[in-house]
Amino acid sequence: MELKVTGAAKNLRGTIRVPGDKSMTHRALLLGAMAGGASRLRGMMRAGVIDAMRDCLAALGVEIEKIDEEETLVHGRHWLSPDRILDCRNSGTTMRFLMGALAGSSVSATLTGSPRLSQRPMDRVAEPLRRMGAQIAGHNGSDQPPLQIAGSRLRGIEYDMPVASAQVKTAILLAGLHAEGRTLIHEPVASRDHSERLLRHLGVSVTNSNGTLHLEPIQAPLPAFEFVIPGDLSAAAFMVAAALLTPGSEIRVQNLGLNPTRTGLLNTMRRMGATIETSAITETAGEPTGELTATFSPLKGIEIQGEQVVSMIDEIPALAVVATQAHGETKIRGAGELRLKESDRLSGMTAELRKMGAQIEEHPDGLTIEGPTPLTGTRVHSHGDHRLAMALTVAGLLASGETIIADAEVIHESYPEFVTTLRSIGAELE
Repeated sequence: MELKVTGAAKNLRGTIRVPGDKSMTHRALLLGAMAGGASRLRGMMRAGVIDAMRDCLAALGVEIEKIDEEETLVHGRHWLSPDRILDCRNSGTTMRFLMGALAGSSVSATLTGSPRLSQRPMDRVAEPLRRMGAQIAGHNGSDQPPLQIAGSRLRGIEYDMPVASAQVKTAILLAGLHAEGRTLIHEPVASRDHSERLLRHLGVSVTNSNGTLHLEPIQAPLPAFEFVIPGDLSAAAFMVAAALLTPGSEIRVQNLGLNPTRTGLLNTMRRMGATIETSAITETAGEPTGELTATFSPLKGIEIQGEQVVSMIDEIPALAVVATQAHGETKIRGAGELRLKESDRLSGMTAELRKMGAQIEEHPDGLTIEGPTPLTGTRVHSHGDHRLAMALTVAGLLASGETIIADAEVIHESYPEFVTTLRSIGAELE
């Protein structure tokens, strides 16, 4: 599928909602599958990246019942050893979370995925799980999929994470739920804490003291729960970027997740001069939720690194587009993790934005972008990555002439309503 942006946009205005948060949906489905009874989820993301988790859980004997477009019931039960290989497709979250959940279970399963997923680092998860006693065997003695996991009795460990990763942290926490003894995890910098918040909501003892997580194993099955999943800030990032960069624009995003470990992009854009306001903050299952308003703003370049990058790692493609229109130089460092996502996002964004005329330099762990630079419409490629496809669409809204995004169907992996939503606020897309 090709997506065509017909020319530079202006006056993008309206009130929108974005899909349910991907990170929270993954966690809610999995913890619901591990709980006793039926858990009720509202507003979960319904997209390709979630289908992988749902289908793997179904193969483990979990019934996931769609009540309507908003509501889903997850019937937790004792898992069964599947009669087929569990295909995680292109979802690293699904594979890493299931590694942790299966390690201390009573079943055996094999996890596989797409060729790209097979290149992503599973040793980061396998190594601490093996220290807990997990039985994990990878392809030809490696830690690459397919991964054979035989559930076994685990013991709690104390683990120093070499790299901040919410996915690795969550895998260890899931394994630690049924381990013998306490599990301690030392994070080099804080990563997103959705798992800890939801586990606390379910009554699990998990605390954070000066960057060290303390998890006590559970003595009874997790209780069934209800969770209204807020909108995905990573999806909203592209709408916010479009509003900030197109003259006369103002958009409001309702029911948006505003977890402070996820708002790095908002804080960074404010440092650049963006007018972004949040309001009507409430809390659901420990997760802050509210409204966000973004208004067209003149921006300046800044430097981003370290902990700031960790809190906005998935939003950096959107930030790269914003930086092309900021006055001065924007430096992004410490973002080497982007090379291990659905695509090499540093290389991909550099190549495609250069085609449009951006002044962008690639580094091993980041980017340097000079602005403001007029962009020119041309043919660009998604690299099979949903976030690149959406970022390039926003770039097309700034460009003179027509921009064509090739392989844009990948957007449906995380934001099926992306094009419809942009059209609803005034963008011209074909």
